[in-house]
Amino acid sequence: MVSKTPGHGLLSGRTVLVTAAAGTGIGFATAQRCAEEGATVAISDRHERRLTEAAERLGGALAVPCDVTDEAQVQHLFDTVADRLGGIDVLVNNAGLGGTANIVDMTDEQWSTVLDVTLTGTFRCTRAALRHMMPRGRGVVVNNASVIGWRAQAGQAHYAAAKAGVMALTRVSAVEAAAAGVRVNAVAPSLAMHPHLAKVTSEELLAELSKQEAFGRPAEPWEVANVIVFLASDYSSYMTGEVVSVSSQHP
Repeated sequence: MVSKTPGHGLLSGRTVLVTAAAGTGIGFATAQRCAEEGATVAISDRHERRLTEAAERLGGALAVPCDVTDEAQVQHLFDTVADRLGGIDVLVNNAGLGGTANIVDMTDEQWSTVLDVTLTGTFRCTRAALRHMMPRGRGVVVNNASVIGWRAQAGQAHYAAAKAGVMALTRVSAVEAAAAGVRVNAVAPSLAMHPHLAKVTSEELLAELSKQEAFGRPAEPWEVANVIVFLASDYSSYMTGEVVSVSSQHP
């Protein structure tokens, strides 16, 4: 994965924590772009082997295993990063889980599992971040939402509900944190192509989704990461509570 955007020191002196950053998608691309912009980067993921490999690819980033569905692990993650790196300036909530099932066939377990990782996991990490950032009077949270939080796609009721919830959580968190000087925004990508996605998604569906985009192709993960970097940086200092579409598909 190679970024085509040179670094400009936008995050120099900042400590950035990215969740679900062990794969080949938006999480790792974001950690990489933040490092290229001068940040000290910490990453987490529940897949320990891949997490270790990702940290090595990032030049030795701090890696802390974490399952965002477990509150004790979330607390350990934030305590460890804050202690080892002297604080957390930016949190990127990237952890999420998808799946496909029509509502009439969807089980309670399928619904709950997707909601717990994608929405409640984002809530747990946001809560931990705000408890750390608000007393310091500064900080940025960037959530990874999805255009599916706006538009309907068959078989995605649980994921759509979770991502719409992330958008609402972003807006409310922003209002509550503004007085403390903390900003909360979100990105809403559509299709960001990476090897794992290609393995779990049919060529027919990928082609159909690509046709819905103005450019007629999926985004590259680093193209989404660039928008996350913007929201994490001082270039967006007056933006909070916003959901920025990284796609031509938005209301």
